[in-house]
Amino acid sequence: MVPFSLVRRRVVGSLVWQAAAVSILVGPGTAVVADRATAQEAGDKPALQHDDTYWWNGIGQRLISADGQWVAWVVSPWDESGDPTLRLARADGSISLSTRGQAPVFTRDAGHLVFRIPPVQAVIDSMTLAGDRRADLPGDHLGVIKLVDVTAETTADDMVSFRTEEEIQSFQVPEDGGSWVAYRLAEADDEDEDGDAEEEAGEAAGEEETGEVEEEAGEEAGEEEEEEERSAEYEKRHEKEEGTPLVLRNLDSGAETLFEAAASYTVSDGGEALVYVASTDDEGGDGIFVVDPATGDASALMEGEGHYDQVAISEDAGSVAFLSDAEDWEADQPSWTLYRSDGGEPAEAAATVGSDGLGDGWWINPGGGVSFSDDGSRLFFGTSPRPPHEPDEETLDRDEVTLDVWNWRDALLQPMQLVQVNQERERSYLAVVPGEGGRVVQLATPNMPNVNRGADGQGEHFLGTSDVPYRQEISWDGRYADVYSVDARTGERRPIVSRVRGFGGASLSPGGGYAYWWDESARHWMAAALDGSSPTANLTENIPYPMWNVLDDHPQGPPPAGFPQWLEHDAGMIAYDRYDAWRVDPRASAAPVRLTEGRDAMVRYRAVDLSNDDEPGLADGEVVFSVFDHVSRESGYARGDTRRMTGLDQITPGGAYTYGRPRKAEDADAMIWTRESFVEYPDIWAGNSDFGDGMKLSDANPQQSDFRWGSAEIVGWTSNDGTPLEGILIKPDGFDPSREYPLMVYFYERSSDGLHRYRAPTPGGSSVAFSFYASRGYVVFVPDIPYEIGYPGESALDAVVPGVLSLIDEGYIDRKKIGVQGHSWGGYQIAYMVTKTDLFAAAEAGAPVSNMTSAYGGIRWQSGMSRMFQYERTQSRIGGTLWDERDRYIHNSPLFFADKVRTPVLMLHNDEDGAVPWYQGIEFFVALRRLEKPVFMLNYNGEAHGLRRRANQKDWAIRMQQFFDHYVLGDPAPVWISDGVPAVDKGRDTGLGVKAPAATTSQGG
Repeated sequence: MVPFSLVRRRVVGSLVWQAAAVSILVGPGTAVVADRATAQEAGDKPALQHDDTYWWNGIGQRLISADGQWVAWVVSPWDESGDPTLRLARADGSISLSTRGQAPVFTRDAGHLVFRIPPVQAVIDSMTLAGDRRADLPGDHLGVIKLVDVTAETTADDMVSFRTEEEIQSFQVPEDGGSWVAYRLAEADDEDEDGDAEEEAGEAAGEEETGEVEEEAGEEAGEEEEEEERSAEYEKRHEKEEGTPLVLRNLDSGAETLFEAAASYTVSDGGEALVYVASTDDEGGDGIFVVDPATGDASALMEGEGHYDQVAISEDAGSVAFLSDAEDWEADQPSWTLYRSDGGEPAEAAATVGSDGLGDGWWINPGGGVSFSDDGSRLFFGTSPRPPHEPDEETLDRDEVTLDVWNWRDALLQPMQLVQVNQERERSYLAVVPGEGGRVVQLATPNMPNVNRGADGQGEHFLGTSDVPYRQEISWDGRYADVYSVDARTGERRPIVSRVRGFGGASLSPGGGYAYWWDESARHWMAAALDGSSPTANLTENIPYPMWNVLDDHPQGPPPAGFPQWLEHDAGMIAYDRYDAWRVDPRASAAPVRLTEGRDAMVRYRAVDLSNDDEPGLADGEVVFSVFDHVSRESGYARGDTRRMTGLDQITPGGAYTYGRPRKAEDADAMIWTRESFVEYPDIWAGNSDFGDGMKLSDANPQQSDFRWGSAEIVGWTSNDGTPLEGILIKPDGFDPSREYPLMVYFYERSSDGLHRYRAPTPGGSSVAFSFYASRGYVVFVPDIPYEIGYPGESALDAVVPGVLSLIDEGYIDRKKIGVQGHSWGGYQIAYMVTKTDLFAAAEAGAPVSNMTSAYGGIRWQSGMSRMFQYERTQSRIGGTLWDERDRYIHNSPLFFADKVRTPVLMLHNDEDGAVPWYQGIEFFVALRRLEKPVFMLNYNGEAHGLRRRANQKDWAIRMQQFFDHYVLGDPAPVWISDGVPAVDKGRDTGLGVKAPAATTSQGG
């Protein structure tokens, strides 16, 4: 056993740590080729190499036809040089075909599958390398499969019944009816046409007699220059998108109708109408048109030069609404008008500048969405104060002043304002006009900017929330909001509750009758009727178990154990403790009804809505519950009832799996689902709504069986504080407990509930791939960490180190060959731990906070937020300000104890990190460098908190493996470790190779 002891003693005003030395001899030694030894024990299967993982497949979009007969999904390789494959199968597995494709959509009648056909990626890559312009690269085409024609004899070559000759920009299929598709063609490349036109113009000019032309030019030069200047300004203010052809195709007959110059288009859910906006460069041709898909006939709702935007179609497809500035087109800053058309008649103005109810200085905001209530009786749109018109002015660069003014009274910090500047400039406030026309009712205002109109928009009261009074507190405390009931007819608001913390302030019940929220201080769910007919009620106070997350250990009130679900028509709410579901009355006038019995067995139940009806909320009656066993970590589904306790019959087959959320067919007792485990990819299964007759349809990664993998299990140990803990232990194939293996430790917070998650071996944006390292002979350990407020670093140490030592005690871990890796919060904990122990032979601390005193005053640049809240209230868990808890900040900062580090450290920290400023990595690096400790930092230029570019992910995975294989296994060091990569060699020499030994010469006499 590694001699490690930890003694903690606390003194008022300071913290003193004493740690016994851990002596671990780490040196080059003899390279341990763990993967070769394990290969013999695992049937001589090879270990995964990086190149093998690039072609690991992932299943993206998956869907089932309305009749339950067909299933489609898209398989894409991890490597971007591969092509996506569309797979189509009968739900009973009798037919399975594939073709290049993506973005599939079944028509509502289950007659056709419509999809995009992307170009072959290898062709794109070849043309790009050859220097072709982006505009010259091939684009997507539209494909259609007629399902009735697909039989067991159909081949991949003839499965596609229709493919467009032209490239497309987009397509739409009606969601709930209609056997047709609308698709918009790609923009034509008119560069050659422009060149020909210019050439012809030049030739014509050469044929003209110049004397008369020059004379006219001299007389009118001043007038022409003035007109050209006006025209340039005018064009800039009135720029329009040039439309492209829109095609309506009847999928049954194949008949097509073409509409010119479509800039956008919208289809009704039921397939009764197609509405498109026409836009041209010239003065004619602009307008908005409605098309009858049955005949292809188009009717103009409005025509005239201008913009047309925010098109909405009513639920019954009988009405169309939109915004346009055509009536004011010639103005310097054209005003927008809300229009409505009923029954295909020409549109009429419903609201505009100066309309009754629209405030002085306000206008209709072109960025605000337009929508109907479900019954069409209300028309919603956005308004805002009219922005000042800013004419173009010629200013010399030397005369311009560009600065940010920081003021302590600002509600939001300047960086946060700058991140949100476009959003704020375009902010709109919800307003409504009656369907029959009339006064504008302003619902949202700058002082109450958020109004939720509900799912159908038909309620007499809406939910309003405002965070305006509390915005400054976002920097250090969190988000609060005041909650209001808003009269939908007058816009008047009535306060319900003030200063509700987090979770959006409050939510609206699906029936629109109640506001409900989590009361952080009471630790219960509260609700209030929006019509004021009942007072605020505590819905869960009579449930005899904690309704909060009992494992939460942040320095703020705990979140709920689970988020509630409502029954249809607001008949009740389903609330959750850690394990069970409870039906509660929204007025608290009836006692809670327990619906499940999971507590004694430590099984969690949560209701799942599998219905496909349009009614928001759970149907009151029989319901499906997701089931999660906190002991075995297995999951599944069971049938229950929202009205009473029932037998809760498990309907998923048993087994150590995690089940994905099922997707049910619209018109049949059929559905698809996924299941996964550490060794089983979440492939697609099909069967009935009881998970019966399950048929596995996909096999995304058959090549996995050709490589060594591993197995996952739960292990337990006791922390230094005496707390029983658990974690995931992954053992390589052919594991022999009599051997000693290298160990890779990874952690974040609590991960053990993910025992049965599949772990692909592909490179990631930050962390080790568990299955990749297991394949190569490492044991992988993923411990859970509970935290004590004020001592996050110590908490991690108290949990992780005893866990590692317990594995060493088992006899199968080589105590000299232990690596540790983590990113972000995990990276911080590792940076802290290596200042307290030399248990690890190598440590990778990705994007770590190394100095909490400077990080406390830093900015999360992606959001512009101050980082103070993170330490005072959330993940960093200090629990106070820098001035109140100065010793805690210092004690938890690895930088101040960098001289104690005896472990080689690698950091990934990128210069565009928007979460943890990369100077935190720099501070730790330069400190360790000053102390002459082995330390390396990789900065992928332009990358953020985690790597996004595939090329960088590949490179990072290789370098991280090289780092651990060198310092843990004793492999030779690559050049980037042994010598570094000078800036002059950046982009030319990766440093990934191993330096050849120096040649020796002998001299004779």
